[in-house]
Amino acid sequence: MKYLHLIWAALFRSKTRTFLTLVSIIAAFLLFGMLDSVRSGFDQVGKNANGAQRLQTGAKLSFIQPLPQGLGAQIAQVPGVKAVAYANWFGGAYQDPHNQIFSFAVSDNYIDLFPEVEIQADARKKFMDSRTGVLIGEQLAKKYGWKVGDKIPLQSTIFPQRDGNKTWTVDIAGVMHAKDKSAGWYDQMILMHWKYFDDGTAYNNGQVGWYVSRVADVNQADRVAKAIDAISANSDHETRTQTEQAASASWMKQLADIGLIVGSIMGAVFFTLILLSGNTMMQAVRERTNELAVMKTIGFSSHSVLMMVLAESVLLLLLGGVIGLLLATFVVGFMQQAMAQIPMASVAGGIWARGLLLMIVIGLLVGAIPAMRAMRLKIVDALAGR
Repeated sequence: MKYLHLIWAALFRSKTRTFLTLVSIIAAFLLFGMLDSVRSGFDQVGKNANGAQRLQTGAKLSFIQPLPQGLGAQIAQVPGVKAVAYANWFGGAYQDPHNQIFSFAVSDNYIDLFPEVEIQADARKKFMDSRTGVLIGEQLAKKYGWKVGDKIPLQSTIFPQRDGNKTWTVDIAGVMHAKDKSAGWYDQMILMHWKYFDDGTAYNNGQVGWYVSRVADVNQADRVAKAIDAISANSDHETRTQTEQAASASWMKQLADIGLIVGSIMGAVFFTLILLSGNTMMQAVRERTNELAVMKTIGFSSHSVLMMVLAESVLLLLLGGVIGLLLATFVVGFMQQAMAQIPMASVAGGIWARGLLLMIVIGLLVGAIPAMRAMRLKIVDALAGR
């Protein structure tokens, strides 16, 4: 720390160059914070204690293949299954077809299998008593200014009504609130009655998208899953039963491999950042060749010069990276409200830890070559301009 003033002076020797490099680093870590927030948000789906007690049963071939409704009664008879519910993807949009909202048509007991989602008793009763009633997530209500009693039009290009009308009018019966962050997915969706959906469209015909089962003993989940799949073995609707976390991850991967996409983008961004910041450090050390020689002349050891250059490089990355992640914290907080249909985790401990580790690693990496050159610098050659 006693050389911090020298490191700071060297870092801002060329203010314009340092400023432009800092802007690039800030942009890189802003992007990192936002993308890692999305990746973490998708990873959190199904990761909670209650989720471990649930199994999801879908078609073995593809998640878009429906299952017969009668399968639910058979699943309920499997030893170890406490309760069974079912749901269908609705695919609703509000006001504009591109403004998609996660919306599902669910059985009446569906919400009973999700104790981590809080609904007021009067709202639950209102939902059960209304054929067109829906439950909406708390974040959706805030985003659109919806309140209980409002009628909202949901557009569905996948499931038009029997008369060809693509707009379904539903009534807000209550608001769902996730008790913890791992269940935040439910703050961003709409649940409607499966019966209203099934009767209203000619494209479902009593079929179910997937089943959700609650098991009595988590330790017996594998056995229960195999027993459920055995019911439909060698039929035209073979099933695949998984834990909620595994099913959510599998479903997301069929849409897009979020981890691969985020990793690819960030790999390209950080590769470019390494080249840019590495070039900055090379130029900075090259311009100070005489100064480094003088420092060695007055008693600075080669090891001290090496550590000072590495510290300068790491400090550059830390300054830009911390500012970038701070900006990402505010941007993600805003996006969680504005883009409620996308599960995004807050930029908190895990993302900060990964970000700080990347800053240090990249800082050491880009500073390694110029630091080694500074350490091996010969005083006579440097002062002679050779």
